[in-house]
Amino acid sequence: MDLGIAGKWALVCGASKGLGLGCAQALAHEGVNVIMVARGEEVLASSAAKLVASCQAQAGGKPVPSIEFVAADITTEEGRAAVFAKRRDFDIVVTNAGGPPPGDFRAWDRQAWIKAVDANMLTPIELIKSQVDGMAARGFGRIVNITSSSVKAPIDVLGLSNGARSGLTGFVAGVARTPLAAANVTINNLLPGVFDTDRIKGVSKVQAEKAGTTVEAVVEARKKTIPARRLGNIEEFGSTCAFLCSQQASYITGQNVLMDGGAYPGTY
Repeated sequence: MDLGIAGKWALVCGASKGLGLGCAQALAHEGVNVIMVARGEEVLASSAAKLVASCQAQAGGKPVPSIEFVAADITTEEGRAAVFAKRRDFDIVVTNAGGPPPGDFRAWDRQAWIKAVDANMLTPIELIKSQVDGMAARGFGRIVNITSSSVKAPIDVLGLSNGARSGLTGFVAGVARTPLAAANVTINNLLPGVFDTDRIKGVSKVQAEKAGTTVEAVVEARKKTIPARRLGNIEEFGSTCAFLCSQQASYITGQNVLMDGGAYPGTY
């Protein structure tokens, strides 16, 4: 299927590895010009170079999309300014920031909460605010927020994430249904369950220490709670993100798209 987005410009946050990288890869392979953002320059540069090579191999000598990167902390004003100095207007924005650390809520002070909300709620809102009016004027816009399955089924050790991401979910539910929808600007949330990423390894380590077991045992136990009996991979996550950014997905907005291998047991 041709998603109809070749030649568009996308900003993908947290794109050096994990789910963000999966989204950058899928969009670039659809012919979208991508600016990848992450804090670690070395890993980011390597990921961008590999993506360029992958696109060149796929193109078979034909022109490939532009793949650029900005090493910056998108959760700061300075980081966002660095991105907008590279390019101001985007057709597609994939918001994504590293999740807050797991732990016991009794140990979190006010600063921990402010940091979590700033990164996982306020930063996506700032990016949305910076782009939607331009998207509406051009008649096309796609925003995908990478959040978490925890907004539907909270995870006890991820209280900071549960709270901050739920706040973003509530905001998106309202703004996606403004006149932006009539201007072909969609805003959706993509909710990952357990994917094979560094984030899951970190959470599993905390859970293993708490239970007095190994990380491998925790991961195997998690797999047994997933009807698909496996962890997700970044390629399938990226493909779903790319579809939400497509021309065909113009009638999907304000939604929470859950990707968890069937783990969430609810009807709604």
